[in-house]
Amino acid sequence: MNGAGAPEVGAAARIAELPAWFPPWAVQLAELYFSRTTSMFLLGGNTWDWVPTGGGAYGTLPEFLAEQLFGRWDLVLHYDLARGLRCLAGRREDRLREMSALAQRKVGDLSALPRDPATALAALDRLVLRNATAREEDRISFAVVIDHVAQLVPREERGAGAATHLVTFLNWAASPYVKNQNAAFVLVDARPADVSDRLRDNPHVASIDLPLPTEPERRAFLEAAAGGRPAESFSSYALPELAKLTGGVALTDLELLVRSSVEAGRTLDADRFRALKKRLIERQAQDLLEFVEPKWTLDRVVGHEAAKRRLLDDAALIRKGRLDCAPMGYLICGPVGTGKTFLATCAAGSIGMPCVVLRNFRSKYVGETEGNLERVLRLLRSMGPVMVLVDEADAALGDRQVGGDSGVGSRVFGMIASQMGDTRWRGQIVWVLMTARPDLLPVDLKRQGRAEVHIPLFYPEDEGELRPMLLGMAAKLGARLGPDDVPPIPHLGHLSGADVEGIVGRAWRAALLAGRDQIARADLDRVLAEFLPSTQTLERELQELAAILECTDREFLSRGALARLEKAGGREGLQQLFEAHRRALERR
Repeated sequence: MNGAGAPEVGAAARIAELPAWFPPWAVQLAELYFSRTTSMFLLGGNTWDWVPTGGGAYGTLPEFLAEQLFGRWDLVLHYDLARGLRCLAGRREDRLREMSALAQRKVGDLSALPRDPATALAALDRLVLRNATAREEDRISFAVVIDHVAQLVPREERGAGAATHLVTFLNWAASPYVKNQNAAFVLVDARPADVSDRLRDNPHVASIDLPLPTEPERRAFLEAAAGGRPAESFSSYALPELAKLTGGVALTDLELLVRSSVEAGRTLDADRFRALKKRLIERQAQDLLEFVEPKWTLDRVVGHEAAKRRLLDDAALIRKGRLDCAPMGYLICGPVGTGKTFLATCAAGSIGMPCVVLRNFRSKYVGETEGNLERVLRLLRSMGPVMVLVDEADAALGDRQVGGDSGVGSRVFGMIASQMGDTRWRGQIVWVLMTARPDLLPVDLKRQGRAEVHIPLFYPEDEGELRPMLLGMAAKLGARLGPDDVPPIPHLGHLSGADVEGIVGRAWRAALLAGRDQIARADLDRVLAEFLPSTQTLERELQELAAILECTDREFLSRGALARLEKAGGREGLQQLFEAHRRALERR
């Protein structure tokens, strides 16, 4: 951006002067500054990553600010608690000497200033005042970059010092004298949720998110990192393909992918790439997400035919790029053990999209929960298309009305609900909420436009469903079981998918202990005769009723579920039965 003399040039002309390769966030900052409405900017998100600096080169964020965004300004100062106040000139020694001489006249000897924030901010405040009151020809253009700003103005204000720093920042942000100068303040913190709400939400402060790199940005960086080497010399993937597959990976991590392959002389093949990507994304998410590589497709799911048809049809639409017809999300409900997670991961395998499991992002420390969730959502937006699995969703996502936690729960709920309902990400972020008690899930999350397709799962009701399930579970466990070795099955209507897997596992164990590599009919017969299903019948019935009531498409209901619905006289009668079961459980 232009420094001294810039006001004479129109804002549109100055924006047009920006290089075409400027990151969008930098263009946004420039537009806000040129409008003369904002002089203070809070940069958060991917602040540790490489940033293009022109000519195919890359540098750190401070280098980009010093050399590109404020490359023509008279003075650029940088402050953090460790290094104190210093000149920021990038990689140009001549400019550093000029800035140091100017800083000596305008601020004083920076090397003699104590590093504490009170002294540094007081020195900057004097610079602002002197520049505002100087004659026009004596004024300078200056920018101040403050790193790790959450350490100066934390969300949880600690003592008078933090309050003083906050008021100083707010005074600068709101001052018309500052806005009329060629002056800008750039506050940087990777976790803006840790910064004081009073600063972050102030109308005079522009919060700008630095996202993870897009596919074109990743491709450009890979070409630069390859350094002219042919891609086949270190990778099984061409560079455009590698750029497409690395959604959610920062440029610093892309550099690691390339350099580790080149320097170690190991080809980046499919197995190594999957392992590295999993590790890099989980590190980027700070273990708040678990990256899951689907092993199976919906062909492996036994039963639930209507649900599979719907998911396969949606998968076909997403693969064709018809995202306008794709659902924002699914709610998969039903009694415990019906295979909700297995169905969801198989759906991800059929669609061919990455799959992540949302881990516990809550923290006991003030502001950290929101910061964790902010990081997760930013990563998900950069990874798309991606399927997000949320198990026990009724407990994991909270409620808008939650209390007793200083509003953390309601803010978290609002952030998730907002992201789930943002139609810009339709087909890019597919939410799959799983719960045995969908009645406990807030209606805000399961309405149309969020988790809009509600798929209930039920226990198998007859041998026609159970026999193929036994064979499918054996294949899943790597056991051998022939169709003729499946005996008559007791406990019809009372065996869950988890029960069936347990039964097959016990029979397989018996066969191995007997020295055989195949489950015999006698093994399975013995296990079935001895197996006792769960006695939690009232709770299971409550979960079944909740699943029937939650269903959005009649085709998903099993024969037994339809019979219960008809017997109750429709949904209103079933709701009354559900409430009776719920009260009976509460009285226990």
